[in-house]
Parts: sequence; structure tokens; C-alpha cells
Amino acid sequence: MNKTLMGFIKKEMIQTLRDKRMRILIFLMPIIQMSLFGLAISNDVKNVKIAALFTSDDYIMRNIYENAIESGWFIPAVSTKNDPNAIIESGDADLVLVAPPGGFTKNIGHGDGKLQALINATNVAKAQSVEVYIKEIVRRTVNEDLHISETISPILINRRILFNPDLDTSIFMVPGTMAMLMVITTMLLANIAIVREKEMGTFEMLISAPVTKTQVILGKTVPYVILGMSNFPLILGVAMIAFHVPMRGSFFVLFIAAFAFVCTAVAIGTLVSTYCQNQQQATLAGFLVMFPMIMFSGLMFPIENMPDYIRWASVIDPLSHYMGLLRNIMLKGGGGNYVAFHIAILAVMAMISVYASFRRFHTKL
Repeated sequence: MNKTLMGFIKKEMIQTLRDKRMRILIFLMPIIQMSLFGLAISNDVKNVKIAALFTSDDYIMRNIYENAIESGWFIPAVSTKNDPNAIIESGDADLVLVAPPGGFTKNIGHGDGKLQALINATNVAKAQSVEVYIKEIVRRTVNEDLHISETISPILINRRILFNPDLDTSIFMVPGTMAMLMVITTMLLANIAIVREKEMGTFEMLISAPVTKTQVILGKTVPYVILGMSNFPLILGVAMIAFHVPMRGSFFVLFIAAFAFVCTAVAIGTLVSTYCQNQQQATLAGFLVMFPMIMFSGLMFPIENMPDYIRWASVIDPLSHYMGLLRNIMLKGGGGNYVAFHIAILAVMAMISVYASFRRFHTKL
């Protein structure tokens, strides 16, 4: 590597790291965000407010309500209303169990096991989970109270849950959070690299120096690749130590995948910066690019749930490929064909972004 390029890289590293606030933003904030996001983001449905309307002698109904509270998924609802619809409409409860006339215990003894459950379905995914939870609690409680053994089916399904046997949401969500933090700390920093020179008035001096545009572009991108990769072990350490995310694959392969993604993110950030004239525009443009990347990456909801006519967006989303790589390598061990395919896609995206950045930079000159 020639001295001119080394000088550019050294200058950019010093300019970025000499500010104490920037060092905190680069190295400390991702750890804090990783801890907060890992604890806060969860697909589990908990603290569901439940109310039950039944008479004092309806012991099976009372046991259903108590078992629901003891399960840890439900909490008692507080309401002064007696109308189940009014309880749901007021937001006092997410689920209201209503015993049939005569009581659930008496009716089920006569072979009538009807029980009404009013569920707040403003959040469809939550409502579906609540329905599954309460059905299982009702079934188990009735079997225990009436001493009914489970029906033996001629078909026996031996269920095995692979890769996440405890169904821990953090095991699935934390790798996605890692990917999101990596794109924030790399793309935004690279995005303001060239724009900062324009805003400070030093860009004309930079391009009038006896250097090639290759040296300028590399000098503005390589430091942020280094900073992004130096951030990766910190985020990975938090994921494995604090949230017990397993590492079943190769650290070397995971490092290669991270390097491919960081290069892609920095290249995209540099490309976006060529369209901006000041740091305010660069910051806004960076978020406008990152928001669709996060939405189509599979972090918020499965990619398979998207309609076919919009699912193609995830194919050109580098974050979706990197998130898939993290989950595959860390949770499954990393299938060779899968890993090679998605790393290759990231490499192609990086090369296309670098090429477009060179073309845009030449146009600005």
C-alpha cells in the first residue's frame, strides 16, 4: 500500500477518533443498544390482561382463571365493569372468559363444554397467540379436574425442536439486532465522510492534490471498514455472553461474512454521500436508505409473509443476506452452499456500489 493512501487512511482515522463523543458513538453506543434491543425486542406475548366472569361455585372456571395467571403469560385485569364487551372496549382486559348460563362446571358435566372467550384482536399476532395459550390452559385444566386421561391417538408424532429447543426469542432476535447495529455504525459513518469535507470547505483542496480518485475513495472508505470490523467482536461478545446466543459455526466464516457486509454497507454509504451536499442531507438520506433495508430484512416479520410482488426487495437488501448469514452460522453451524451464495451476493453488491461511487465521484469532479 503506497504512502499517499496510508496517509489518507491515517488522517481519516485520526479525524474520526479524536473526538471523545465520536469514540463513544462508535464503540460504546452499539453495546448499549445491543443490550437494550436484545432485552426489549421479543415476539413472545406476555402480560396479557385476563378477566373471567363466573359464579362462586363454578370451580373449573375458577381453576382455569388461576392456572392462566400462574402460567406467567397472563396478569389479572382490573375493571369495575360487568359487561364483557365493555371490559374489552375500555382496554381493561385483552381476554375475557365468560362462563355459560348455569356455570361451566355444571354444563361440562352434562357434555356441553362451550366456553366463550372475547379476545382483543387489534394486534392480530398477539390475539392468535392468546387464543393458543388459553385453549391449552382450558384443555389441561378440564383434564385435571375431571381426571380425564389424554386420548391415545394411533398416530404418534415425536416432536423435536432443532437449533432453539427452548424457543427463546432472544436467540432468534439478537442476531438480527447485531446486523441492524452493524449497518447503523458503518453506513452512517461512511455516508458523512465525503460530505464532511464538502461542508468544511476542504474537498476542493483534497481533489486538487496530486492524488488519484482511487486513493481518495479508498482513503475515505477503508478506515470505516476497519472501524466496523473492530466493532464486530464487541457486539458478538455481548450477544454470546449476555444473551447466550450459541456459536455453532466457524468464527472464521462468521468473520468473512461480517467483512463482506461491512464492505457493502460502507460502499453504499459512500455512494449515498455522493448525492449529498451537507451532513444534514447525508444523515437524512442515510436513514431513508436504512429504513427500507431494516423493514425488508426479516427482522420485524418473516420475509415469507410478504406478498410475492414485493418480496423481491429483500433480494436486493444486503441486510437481509447478512441477517440470514448470522442466523445460519451462529444457530445452525453454517451450511456451505448457503453461506457461499449469500457472501457472494454481498460481494457483488459491494463491487456494484463501489463502481457506482467511482462514477459519481468522477461526475462531481
